[in-house]
Amino acid sequence: MSGSPPAPHTSHSPTVVGKCIISPVTKAIGGGWYTALVAIRSDQGAEAPQRVLRLTRLFRTREAAASQALNEGLHWIGEPSRA
Repeated sequence: MSGSPPAPHTSHSPTVVGKCIISPVTKAIGGGWYTALVAIRSDQGAEAPQRVLRLTRLFRTREAAASQALNEGLHWIGEPSRA
């Protein structure tokens, strides 16, 4: 539907690596573009500190944005990227 507002943030399935939980989040910003961020926290509960990395690149698909966010989170904790 043309002229409708972009969708809100979409959380994707979190990935657990050791004691870290990596959660990609995407957002449609209109014009067929998406932004992404990734939240990284320990599995120590809701009180654990969380890091949020906002990606500056724009993506053409929600899937590409989520994949890159996951890979950035993995890189940040020192794990190899996933295809």
